[in-house]
Amino acid sequence: MSKLTDVPKRILIGRALRSDKLGETLLPKRIALPVFASDPLSSVAYAPGEVLLVLSIAGVSAYHFSPWIALAVVVLMFTVVASYRQNVHAYPSGGGDYEVATTNLGPRAGLVVASALLVDYVLTVAVSIASGVENLGSAIPFVVENKILCAVGIILLLTVMNLRGVRESGKLFAIPTYVFVGGVFLMIAWGAFRGLVLGDSMHAPTSDFQIKPEHQGLAGFALVFLLLRAFSSGCAALTGVEAISNGVPAFRKPKSKNAASTLALMGALAVTMFCGIIGLAMATDVKMAESPATDLIHNGSPVGSDYVQNPVISQVAAAVFGEGTFFFVLLAAATALVLFLAANTAYNGFPLLGSILAQDRYLPRQLHTRGDRLAFSNGIVLLAGAAALLIVIYGADSTRLIQLYIVGVFVSFTLSQTGMVRHWNRHLRTERDAGKRRHMMRSRAINTFGAFFTGLVLIVVLATKFTHGAWVALLGMVIFYGTMTAIRKHYDRVAAEIAAAEEPSEDNVRPSRVHSIVLVSKVHKPTLRALAYAKLMRSDTLEALSISVDPAETKVLREEWERRGINVPLKILDSPYREITRPVIEYVRGLRSESPRDAVSIYIPEYVVGRWYEHLLHNQSALRLKGRLLFTPGVMVTSVPYQLESSELAKKRAKRRAVYNAPGSVRRGPVDTRPKDPGRSGPSGGSGGSGGKG
Repeated sequence: MSKLTDVPKRILIGRALRSDKLGETLLPKRIALPVFASDPLSSVAYAPGEVLLVLSIAGVSAYHFSPWIALAVVVLMFTVVASYRQNVHAYPSGGGDYEVATTNLGPRAGLVVASALLVDYVLTVAVSIASGVENLGSAIPFVVENKILCAVGIILLLTVMNLRGVRESGKLFAIPTYVFVGGVFLMIAWGAFRGLVLGDSMHAPTSDFQIKPEHQGLAGFALVFLLLRAFSSGCAALTGVEAISNGVPAFRKPKSKNAASTLALMGALAVTMFCGIIGLAMATDVKMAESPATDLIHNGSPVGSDYVQNPVISQVAAAVFGEGTFFFVLLAAATALVLFLAANTAYNGFPLLGSILAQDRYLPRQLHTRGDRLAFSNGIVLLAGAAALLIVIYGADSTRLIQLYIVGVFVSFTLSQTGMVRHWNRHLRTERDAGKRRHMMRSRAINTFGAFFTGLVLIVVLATKFTHGAWVALLGMVIFYGTMTAIRKHYDRVAAEIAAAEEPSEDNVRPSRVHSIVLVSKVHKPTLRALAYAKLMRSDTLEALSISVDPAETKVLREEWERRGINVPLKILDSPYREITRPVIEYVRGLRSESPRDAVSIYIPEYVVGRWYEHLLHNQSALRLKGRLLFTPGVMVTSVPYQLESSELAKKRAKRRAVYNAPGSVRRGPVDTRPKDPGRSGPSGGSGGSGGKG
């Protein structure tokens, strides 16, 4: 089995890396930007379209509000970027919003932030992939006709790329990200030159369409609510900003400085591209509708269900470059690619946050384990599975998925900035240096404004998006919160239960006697080895135990036992219903009830085979017996292996592969300076099969 899985694994993700090679996986800024900022950079491909979609409810006349909505998004982006620059300097360990909230607001607030971020990371993958499929589908009909299949396939591809390691995946993602950014800037510059200098009239493919408003002549509160909803949809441009603060440990030294510089560059690029696309969309008369089949009117009639509504960026590119031109195709391909790769922000954030939560005992400890390529493999696989499930449930429809979006990220924004205000208040109480105090007060002012503004946006998002799908994101947060709380309680309960007592307890008292039992099916080499080993243990009593299922076989066993003169008593239990496990369990429990202070030691002969399919043919009944005996107090189970010829061949094969996959190795994540968990057990393992009825 090991050979069958090891070869494909090495082909897909490469050779395993030693733990001391972790430093070589750290990222320079030029690669960190596409790795951690691909989500906010790529969101400009769909955020402008979401603004126009919402405004279209009131008709084309509402489009003139879009520049003001873009301005509000820009102010919010600069506020969040400035706030997070304080975070990365104050908390460079990689805990990000979770660590800030936990340290300054308490564990419950930290858990709320963690739940929000986990949900948001899953949605980031789902929305980015779905939007990328739609962009690619405008050029390749097969993709849009098989949206779900293509989206799930791309998730699998991204998963494999990330399993190969952060640095290696970053190199792959850098080129399309920079091509996309360059293409958008070229489109903005060329569009501005054509419009302002040459005086050209540029028209989007939908410029001569009309929009049938769902609600005409909105005014007062209804109009304000519509504008707030459009603003909350435009805030999709901010998703992923927090990923850099969570990924500080992945940067090269000086980590905090490099992370802060990357944040500033990301904010400047995203804001410029977002505003440029909104401006060109207005200049080229782009039309978008939530229900294009019925609400988009062309030549006096609805366009119908066969019409495919292309994203805003595609329509603007067609107007600026010309549909089908080299730069149009290049930007379309780069947009689709970068939207796929935008999910990489979540692929880096989710596993790292999962590792920290696992270390704090809020998630299963397997998520703290680094894989062969020093990436958190279990977290990567879990994220991929959750995102693929969302893609299937929502039919890879980005418009439906994006309604679930934003809530989680603004919950984490608000609590994180509130925590930072408390952080500066705490330090200001003890700091006496005037220069440092001025710096802290300036930072506190930035974080205070950030907490107020993002909190206001969170209220707007909840009010405008709740009935449109945001309740699903809130439900996901509640589920994550409840699950993590239950996991922490379980780990705490186990740690308390297994902690060694200071005073002598029952666990320190030796059993009065030890009853040893060797399970026997027939007299063969494994049985004789188990008997010899059991005799070596010098227990108080030793007996062989067999279950009579077939009277003829039982008679042969008894005769062979007597013929060989084996000086161990043979006890045979009848099993009229042909069960093997239950008679053994009942017999052992009977011994325990007669003498509760006695221990029972059971020896099970085990065949050791070397081929995966041979495991299916042996040891199944005794494997079930082992599982049942684990729940019987005072019972110790020992497997006595007998190596068959095929196992020796497997041993030689394993030696040849040892350089690639050391057997028995347990890979753990970095512990840093966090307190060790007293209840955490060390590496453990178990046998894959057990003997008995062969």
